Amino acid sequence: MYKILSFLFLVFFSTGGWSQSDSLRKETNSHDSLRSLYIKRYPDHFSLWAVIKSRSLGFDARNIKTNDAIRYRPNSRTSLGVGLYLFEVLAEITFSVPEEPSSVEKFGSTRVRDVQLNAIGKFWGADAYWQRYNGFYLDNSAAAVNGIFPQRADIKATNFGMSGFYVFNRQKFSLRSAYNFSEHQLKRGGSWMVIGTVNSFRISGDSSFFESTDPSSELVSMRYTTLGLAPGYSYSYVYQNFFFNGTVGFGPAHNWMFIRHPDGKEVNSVSINSYSLVRLGIGYNSDRFFGGLGFSVQSRNLRIEDVRYSNSTSVFKVLFGYRFREFGFLKKRAVDLLR
Repeated sequence: MYKILSFLFLVFFSTGGWSQSDSLRKETNSHDSLRSLYIKRYPDHFSLWAVIKSRSLGFDARNIKTNDAIRYRPNSRTSLGVGLYLFEVLAEITFSVPEEPSSVEKFGSTRVRDVQLNAIGKFWGADAYWQRYNGFYLDNSAAAVNGIFPQRADIKATNFGMSGFYVFNRQKFSLRSAYNFSEHQLKRGGSWMVIGTVNSFRISGDSSFFESTDPSSELVSMRYTTLGLAPGYSYSYVYQNFFFNGTVGFGPAHNWMFIRHPDGKEVNSVSINSYSLVRLGIGYNSDRFFGGLGFSVQSRNLRIEDVRYSNSTSVFKVLFGYRFREFGFLKKRAVDLLR
């Protein structure tokens, strides 16, 4: 069901096609315009591609005083699917590939529910997500026995929220060119940006999932909400039709936190900590063929007394596609269909 919901979300909300169609129509096609020297659009083409994705939700904690640390990771599944850019709307649907029995034995089984919505426009972008992961393993090779890592099937994590960014140099820089290939950046360029996030993360277990020599660090449930705003920068290096893009952002975040200890004691607190974003993309983008790989990770960090906590959402993606010239009914745009 969550795959169907993900597909419907993407069909109706992704790409910025809804809000940008009029502005794109008004944009001049003159070769004298500044943007046309750096960015090439394909208003008379639609695209189809194959995609491989791997998503993950991780949780880390470290007691700075005792140096006790944990790193929980899910046995995330790889998914295969297809994507389509049509009517200036991008839709992508993927289906999970079952894990090998050897992987389940080594890392355990993780049940995943993951719905994500992504939109990238000329000068803005947004991500909305809802994730639920049941079953984690302790990412510590020293604790592995005969190659089998410690597993916690009882640990559940829920992560939801949204993030967005605003690009200042939209005349010479296109983030869409590197990540959804709806445009083609012809010359290298970059831009400063503002990045923001609102996020809620919760993790719980039947027993303490942070065993420490400091009893005050042990907990069976925690929840924290993050509100962050950060400056960032993105740059694309272009050589002929090949490109490499790097995007980074780092800034302060306000956190509201709730903790429950094994003895039932509950603690509420507020703190100022940090939020970070890293996004990398490399690939090939031409008038017909395009493809590449991308990686992104968002981390939310906070410190309560002597313990530093963080959760991260990461996506690794590989795709390869082809542009087709539109014909007949396919020349319509999303706003045309609404009218």
